[in-house]
Amino acid sequence: LKPPEERTRSQAEIHKQIMEDMNAFTGVRAFATQPPTIGDRRGGQPLAYVLQAPNLDALIEVLPKFLDEANKSPVLRQIDADLKVNRPEGIISINRNKAAELGISVEQIARVLEFAYSGRRFGYFLKDGKQYQVIGQMQRQDRNDPGDLKKLFIPAKGGEMVSLDNLVQFDESASPAAILRFNRAVSATIQGSPAPGKTLGDGIEELDRIAKEVLPEGFRTALAGQSRDFAESSSSLLFAFCLALLIIYLVLAAQFESFIDPFIIILTVPLSMAGAFLTLHFTGQTLNVFSQIGIIMLVGIVTKNGILIVEFANQRKEQGLDKLEAVLDASVARLRPILMTSLATILGVLPIALSLGASAGSRQSLGIAVVGGLIFSGVLTLFVVPAVCAVFSRKQKAAA
Repeated sequence: LKPPEERTRSQAEIHKQIMEDMNAFTGVRAFATQPPTIGDRRGGQPLAYVLQAPNLDALIEVLPKFLDEANKSPVLRQIDADLKVNRPEGIISINRNKAAELGISVEQIARVLEFAYSGRRFGYFLKDGKQYQVIGQMQRQDRNDPGDLKKLFIPAKGGEMVSLDNLVQFDESASPAAILRFNRAVSATIQGSPAPGKTLGDGIEELDRIAKEVLPEGFRTALAGQSRDFAESSSSLLFAFCLALLIIYLVLAAQFESFIDPFIIILTVPLSMAGAFLTLHFTGQTLNVFSQIGIIMLVGIVTKNGILIVEFANQRKEQGLDKLEAVLDASVARLRPILMTSLATILGVLPIALSLGASAGSRQSLGIAVVGGLIFSGVLTLFVVPAVCAVFSRKQKAAA
């Protein structure tokens, strides 16, 4: 593609137009793929679902059923498999009993077939200073038809010549161009992409559902490519999110010398997550690796709003104010710092959310998650945190 500044359409828009144009052709299956921004740079479809079978025949039997169900699903599109049973194959079967009656061995028949069809190299010869290969094979016009076997003869035990067509049977069939394996098992990889508005996680869940309904016993499934990267990163990011919450809580508990104040501050995190998820939904973005990173960023960013209110409220209580009055005073006094810091962060992330610059579209979900989470939590924090502080303060006062 031309540089972004020299064209009016984004890569995603061009990809969509190409797919619409290719759908007009019948009798062919064509896909346009975009290389991922991170992970495997070889391109390909984002969904890569591996079917592992006990043997090749079982896989060839169940694969069409799986593809039919996947193509019917509204969650998936552009579904295809890398196992194609479309390579022409000729199978020659020897009538061993008849060959034995004529005193002809299987080895003799195999040698005649090898000399006629295999193209075996028997050596070299020199002519005019150049070296040429000696290849044993019939001319092309004499080996294009199964009936050409009648032209081959083999001597019987009595010395008479027997047509090879009387000793063998030729059958035509189709076979895979290559037998692929995954973890030492015969496999086929289902490739595709999620439908518009669906996430990569939705596509994986849909393929899991189809696998439970279609695959018989003895089959296993696995993920590959971008799908495996997504699954591994999702579990890692979940661990990172929980670890971030735990570390923040422990640090705040040590700082405030209280287990209640850090809990009040941590309440800003679900508010920001709700804002991030709602913003991603309404803007048509998906929950991908970038948006998950943005949500983890929010954990550290939004807690400062609660820290400003709780810390100032504690200072006012130490000056002799009633706990409820201290909370109200802290909310009013810290309104401007909260708005200023939130606005500064939003403006800093806004170029990413607006997808400004080359290849910024892939990171747009990160910016949208951060901006939506900050706006949502920035507004609600001014009401929820003071209210929770007031509730806990009243309980403590009554207990005293």
